[in-house]
Amino acid sequence: MSLWRWILLLVIVAALAAFGWHWVAVDPGYVLVRLRGWRVETTVVAAVLILFAAWAVLILAWRLLRWPFGALSRRHRRLSRKRLAEGLIALMEGRHGDAERDLNRASRLDALRGVALLASAEAASRRGEHGRALEILAEASQAAPQAARVLRARVLRRDGKATEALALLVPDADKAALPPGGWRELALSALAAGDTRRALAALEPLQKSGALGTRGYTALEARVLVAAIDAAPDGAALNTLWSQLPKTQRRAPAAIDAYARRAAGFGLVLPAMDELESALRREWSPELVEAYGVLAGGDLDARLRRAEGWLAGHPNDAALLLATGRICVRAKLWGKARQYLERSLALEPGVGAWEALGDAWQGQGDATQAQRCYRNALAMIRGEIVRQSASQTSGVIDTSAIAVEERDEHGVPRLRG
Repeated sequence: MSLWRWILLLVIVAALAAFGWHWVAVDPGYVLVRLRGWRVETTVVAAVLILFAAWAVLILAWRLLRWPFGALSRRHRRLSRKRLAEGLIALMEGRHGDAERDLNRASRLDALRGVALLASAEAASRRGEHGRALEILAEASQAAPQAARVLRARVLRRDGKATEALALLVPDADKAALPPGGWRELALSALAAGDTRRALAALEPLQKSGALGTRGYTALEARVLVAAIDAAPDGAALNTLWSQLPKTQRRAPAAIDAYARRAAGFGLVLPAMDELESALRREWSPELVEAYGVLAGGDLDARLRRAEGWLAGHPNDAALLLATGRICVRAKLWGKARQYLERSLALEPGVGAWEALGDAWQGQGDATQAQRCYRNALAMIRGEIVRQSASQTSGVIDTSAIAVEERDEHGVPRLRG
């Protein structure tokens, strides 16, 4: 279709040129120029062509005159771009002093001034020179005001001035005029300043922007939710906050864990257990299973039956075995507790399992084995090698995973993993 348009345009131009030439040939016109005894006579067409030629000669002469200055300007632009590239590379490599020097030189070119000053301020901040970074950002705000404001808030937060960073971003946040980086800095500054309400408010625009990606947003959301839940002053405020959260946030494992622990601390054991059990029915989570085992209070017999019921479907889950063993320790079922805890240690040695096993031995009155378990827990915390055993029979715990047959949805046996 485009080819036919060009052909049609060429036909129209040719027709106009033919009619125009015929019109000019009939009467080409007459032009007389007389100046100080000089007399020039020509046609209108020739006069127009002469004017065009004179204009072209003037443009060519002007460009020839400007060429030396243009060469200097082009060299300046080329060097500035080179310094910007070298400065950014130095910033990524951690050579912050070199980066700041090259970027400050690159900022002399107006087209690169904003980005070069912003990167230079970041380099100064990473060197720990936060005052210098703020001075550079004051210059950068003239070229890139919004980006400079976000980076200024980041520098203030790094310098331990989270309240000032929050105050800097709040006016734009109230007008919903922050970029994604600004909402992230608002959330982090609010967390550092203890203003969980502001941090929660920053989550929705961040999620809509999609700037952090799924993993980054999930991690930040978990931090904000846990901080907001831990900041609840009493059970009523905690339940109010929990009921106001969106359903997707109430299903985050970190939020459920924090709510259950906080609610149990306020004596709200039943709501905590209900949230944990509902979450585990929706999706299995070792993190929530561990919380189920450490919460104090409640009906221990019912919790033990529920945990042992889960073991039928997750027999090799070390976190579930640890939680079941802890419940047995609270219920003073020492032998059963040892059985579950030793299986948990065989699958996945951990500090909590060694400590709970020590409690079980202590409950049975065997102080020697209990001390060994506690020493093992302390050794794992320190990163040392665990040498002492806690087995009553042979003195050695079998650390190989317990083999249990697993079948798929069609009943066909399959290998683990």
